[in-house]
Amino acid sequence: MEFTFLPKATERSRQFVRYTIKSKETKEAEYTKSGFYYIGKNPANIEKLVKLFKRGYASDNIENAKAELKRCLMQEKNTIPEIIFCESQFDFTAIKNFCNFLNNHRSLSTIPVVLDAGSLCQMELNLYKKHKLADEITFLQETDEKSLMLKIQFLKKVKSKVVDLQNESGMKKAWQSFTAALHKLNVHFTLKRSFDIAISLVALCILSPLFLLIALAINIESKGPVFYIAKRAGRGYRIFNFYKFRTMFVGADKRISEFSHLNQYITDSNGPSFFKIDNDPRITKVGSFLRNTSLDELPQLINVLLGDMSLVGNRPLPLYEAATLTTDECAKRFLAPAGMTGLWQIKKRGKKDMSVEERINLDIDYANKYSFMYDLWIMANTPSALIQKSSA
Repeated sequence: MEFTFLPKATERSRQFVRYTIKSKETKEAEYTKSGFYYIGKNPANIEKLVKLFKRGYASDNIENAKAELKRCLMQEKNTIPEIIFCESQFDFTAIKNFCNFLNNHRSLSTIPVVLDAGSLCQMELNLYKKHKLADEITFLQETDEKSLMLKIQFLKKVKSKVVDLQNESGMKKAWQSFTAALHKLNVHFTLKRSFDIAISLVALCILSPLFLLIALAINIESKGPVFYIAKRAGRGYRIFNFYKFRTMFVGADKRISEFSHLNQYITDSNGPSFFKIDNDPRITKVGSFLRNTSLDELPQLINVLLGDMSLVGNRPLPLYEAATLTTDECAKRFLAPAGMTGLWQIKKRGKKDMSVEERINLDIDYANKYSFMYDLWIMANTPSALIQKSSA
């Protein structure tokens, strides 16, 4: 791989660097999107992105990035980046102004912005999440390449559709409505998050003796960890550690192919995929009781308290399932937060006649109309679904 440097600036040396892999020349349309743009100095992050893209640009500060992007806009038949990564070391106001700068340009407003949270403390991280400055906040060094590419693909689709809505004739009022809805969503987010923290914290304190009893029962029946911890994809394909009480024998995850013929869902090999087994033979006796009473879900209160999940939302999916839901029709379910309970749980949980389409449509339905009051309605209807007929 050969790196080429742009001409040095007069004020400071090596302020802007271009990374590229040489290939056959191709004619490019005006403002063709290609490669990444990185704002910052972390060489490990840049090296990681270079492996994923054929072309990359880097600036050591935000003002240099603005100048270079303006230059791209002034030149005909030039390229603009398909995604922008920015380090969180810069001032909050500077990052906010940069995002406003992008939104004020029609072509640049379609580019997703990802903030690397590597240098943020928890308080700063909460601040950035609250104000929703970037399209995504992630830890670049902790995210594997496959998960990062899935996240990038999703962000590009969502961002382009939002901007398309702006650019359609007669859609100015629709955009204003969208902005108003976004403001309303921020109010909803504040209420939802405050409710989640209060309920999860109180519940964890009250249920701690029950946690100890369940842990003891699990250890008596089968050796292994008390908690089942797995990577799951939540809102915006965000990957996090998902907690449940272990209900299966150790190593059950490796036996999925062995029982694929018992899958409760009828799936197309080229389409979305879910995996559930009625009366799963991998489940322990204690695990069966925990599942039938939904007690195995209680450790997810930890995820709710940490902010990975909400009390109400769409189920966070295993990565192999989330990877099959990146098409335009399915990706919208990831616009809603991940939750312990939701429409699927109260309408279709444990039913053998549920199709993949029904499951996805319920998730999309929630993503379209979720609100704090809607969440309260779902929670009020959850108790009747807790005792289910099957252990799927």
